[in-house]
Amino acid sequence: MEAYLPYILFVIGFVLLLKGADWLVEGSSAIAKRYGLSPMIIGLTIVSFGTSLPELVINVFASFKGSADIAIGNIIGSNISNLLLILGTSAIIYPISIKKTVVFSEIPFSLVAITLLGFLGNVSIFGAVSGSTYLSRIDGGILLFFFALFLGYIISVSKDEKALALHSDVEIHKISPLKSLLYILAGIVGLFIGGEWTVEGAIEIAKFFNLDEKFIGLTIVAIGTSLPELVTSAVAAFKRDTEIALGNIIGSNIFNVLWILGLSAVINPLEFTPNFNSDILIVLFATCLIFILLPFSRSGSMERSHGMIFVGLYISYIIYLIIYTV
Repeated sequence: MEAYLPYILFVIGFVLLLKGADWLVEGSSAIAKRYGLSPMIIGLTIVSFGTSLPELVINVFASFKGSADIAIGNIIGSNISNLLLILGTSAIIYPISIKKTVVFSEIPFSLVAITLLGFLGNVSIFGAVSGSTYLSRIDGGILLFFFALFLGYIISVSKDEKALALHSDVEIHKISPLKSLLYILAGIVGLFIGGEWTVEGAIEIAKFFNLDEKFIGLTIVAIGTSLPELVTSAVAAFKRDTEIALGNIIGSNIFNVLWILGLSAVINPLEFTPNFNSDILIVLFATCLIFILLPFSRSGSMERSHGMIFVGLYISYIIYLIIYTV
């Protein structure tokens, strides 16, 4: 039984992590709604933050434990999963209409974020003395500064009436204040325990199978922490709210790199191995691929055929990891 404990902790930890995020968002949204905050503000803040909570909690625990490969792999892997697997799946469900604001604002910002990460991770190339490269606390501060700029953009968008229409369908359940508080407390406890168990389980599984923590972070942990985005985007696609699906995915990728990885580096400097450069290039390629597909689409939409290409590329990426990492 003891031999199976890491797997049990890993699975239970993930369940607690996802349910904890769900409970925290549910309770916080209900209280915010009770005090008169608009659905748009709730959607841009509490709900958006909630879908990224699993990545945040995993990275905080991984940073404290010094598991840099899991922390960095989780973020880069989540971004690849968001772009290729989740966006591709959403397009297969229903063609995704691509708004000009996303093309000219959020996608370029996403490219800046991942390029900045690549630059900071390889800064030794530009004159550092040590052979090892780290995302230092200063680097984390730089990422957080750019996240503040992105928040400024979000605030400006929140003043736009179109943004209000875009987020006006955020569903807030009416529950009592006491129940809301219990949801919040249960969510915090679930996130704390789930995050610790997930990281502990991932480390033990990597050791048992003699796998790189990077591989675990890029695959199992990354896909698991992307489940909230997958559910949100799939539901949006089924409801034909496809603009939300694309906006949430691109926004989540920006949030992951600038806020979560920035905070992780501030907590504890993270060693950046050159192996991550190929994965960063895949994020850049997948993001640019959205631009490349636009001229070949009807009325600026991401078609089902494009979604199949994205999912096929993700499967190829996983096969590549298995061949060259395991």
